[in-house]
Amino acid sequence: MTDYRPVPEDRFSFGLWTVGWRGANTFGDPVRPPLDPVDAVYGLADIGAYGVTFHDDDLIPPGSGAAARDQVLARFGKALDDTGLAVPMVTTNLFTHPVFRDGGFTSNRRDVRRYAIRKVLRTIDLAASLGAATFVCWGGQDGAESEAGKDDRAALDRLKEAFDILCGHISEQGYGLRLAIEPKPNEPRGDVLLPTVGHALAFIRELERPDMVGVNPEVGHEQMAGLNFAHGVAQALWHGKLFHIDLNGQRGVKYDQDLRFGAGDLKEAFFLVDLLEREGYAGPRHFDFKPPRTEDMDGVWASAAGCMRNYLILRDKAAAFRADPDVAAALAAARTAELAEPTLAPGEALADLRAEEIDLDAAGPRGYHFERLDQLALDHLLGVR
Repeated sequence: MTDYRPVPEDRFSFGLWTVGWRGANTFGDPVRPPLDPVDAVYGLADIGAYGVTFHDDDLIPPGSGAAARDQVLARFGKALDDTGLAVPMVTTNLFTHPVFRDGGFTSNRRDVRRYAIRKVLRTIDLAASLGAATFVCWGGQDGAESEAGKDDRAALDRLKEAFDILCGHISEQGYGLRLAIEPKPNEPRGDVLLPTVGHALAFIRELERPDMVGVNPEVGHEQMAGLNFAHGVAQALWHGKLFHIDLNGQRGVKYDQDLRFGAGDLKEAFFLVDLLEREGYAGPRHFDFKPPRTEDMDGVWASAAGCMRNYLILRDKAAAFRADPDVAAALAAARTAELAEPTLAPGEALADLRAEEIDLDAAGPRGYHFERLDQLALDHLLGVR
């Protein structure tokens, strides 16, 4: 019986903003003390994480001078060296300061847009120096509450301009970084630009360097819009654009809950893990969750450990599901493999297809046996097989 303790090879990573979240919300003050980034690194190493990620402001206090910045980076670098933790991803905070009240890249104010790009360029340089492979862009304030005040076509022009500038800088500097767009439908703005995976994928096609930009989908963000997260991830994989992924839990169409992974829609989490493992996704399994404000610091670490434990449990159950002979028989009955066969075979002409007949009276009543297959998945998930 495995104890489901993670190892670095599992590639589990966490943001400083996750275990460091102090539990404040719209109606409640912080309930936990600040967590030093260095202490976060050692704590994540203790529970078996592989990597740590951060926004620029999570690590370096805003307004820090050069000497203070160097001191922070030296302490952080020593903690990384001591623990062996990697920094696989970095991002920039373009949402907290009041200057970003109308967004960063798409603010109506030109001076704010220019400042946002400078801020991101500095963080890209830092990310490259730490060996990060991915730079995530979440435009949480890039949106609107009223169509009257925002020209969406112009906003998309400015968003494209920003990504083209950032990709140009990365290319000129020779950094091994790729950008990943993180979609979200709403919150904090009433409507956020690029609200879903599909919107982001369409946007990427219009960029000057589309090969450098992919997506960083998040469980709760797609489920907030009532969408199936596994389907969105499958499409990102189909496009070759799953550059990074944020794992957490969400219970229905409501505010962004950021529950620990597995604590939301468990069945969808099962099929998500099954998809990632079968498709050989090689990137970090990154947890973007918030320990509930009911918890003290012991509860924070228990919640983080639970994210990894749940993924490992679901990975085992998904593997057992795929290895089950009854599942293999149910998959055959459902004719799932037939979907991979081209509808028009190589060498066939439309004339061949037109000449073919189907017995509708015989084909119409045929069932696909999906319920049997789905119940087998639930049996494995519930631990009775």
